[in-house]
Amino acid sequence: MAPLATGFDSGHSVESARRALTARLQAGGIEEPSLDARLLVGAAVGLDLTGLITQADRHLAPEEATRLEAYVQRRLAHEPVARILGIREFWGLPFRLSEATLVPRPDTETVVELALEIFRERAVSERRPLIADIGTGSGAILLALLHEIPDAFGVGTDLSLTALHTARSNAAALGLADRAGFVACSYAAALRGPFDLIVSNPPYIPAGEIPKLSIEVREHDPHLALDGGNDGYDAYRALIPQAVERLLPGGALIVEAGQGQAGDIETLMAAAALSIDRPPKADLAGIPRAVSARKMPP
Repeated sequence: MAPLATGFDSGHSVESARRALTARLQAGGIEEPSLDARLLVGAAVGLDLTGLITQADRHLAPEEATRLEAYVQRRLAHEPVARILGIREFWGLPFRLSEATLVPRPDTETVVELALEIFRERAVSERRPLIADIGTGSGAILLALLHEIPDAFGVGTDLSLTALHTARSNAAALGLADRAGFVACSYAAALRGPFDLIVSNPPYIPAGEIPKLSIEVREHDPHLALDGGNDGYDAYRALIPQAVERLLPGGALIVEAGQGQAGDIETLMAAAALSIDRPPKADLAGIPRAVSARKMPP
């Protein structure tokens, strides 16, 4: 077998570069080499999927070849494509990332889905709906909900000022800055409410499990957003009681759960006098991913 080419130059067309990159990524043990190659080539040459097809025979400019090779080296070191490009789509919306934010994942869209289901069941009110996103990161959950609920106002909290700056920038880019505020605090400590919905994707990986995660996660996602303490439930123990104090009667708390955690989270919610009125919502893999409970009227 001939050795794989190791570099790009202006002799490569867009299509030959995509094929060569797919082969290099596959040889490097990357899980989705074809998809990653398409995304990286497209970013390097400034073309979307349609452009990659219609301009397949166009040759790379020298600066495009240099840029693509830099991307490849980073991906072969298992840096996620979203980190390389600095952007990730979530709920059909583009979100800029930073070193202080998680890469939004499709599993987390389950939290948005459940929050919308619960919100749309509520009685119509003349008051403006209020939403809080605890540990907002890039702002993905909060801004997806504000995009879907045009009259709502939302607040995102985070310990990281860098994450809050990223979330604020995303709100502005999505045209939602006038309906979103961001506060630096631990969980909901600085919030007053009362809120119709409180949502969160808190850190839930047991500390001892973090070294076993994929390189893409353990070396590139912020550990502050991953580490759930010794058993993975530290964040839930902190945020659930805070949420109870800040929810409207009838309001709901919706949180993301790790695999196998949903039942224990429901127990924590029930112990805080929240009412479990529906089963957890499963993600596309069938894992109970979004757990909810309501604050009952007195």
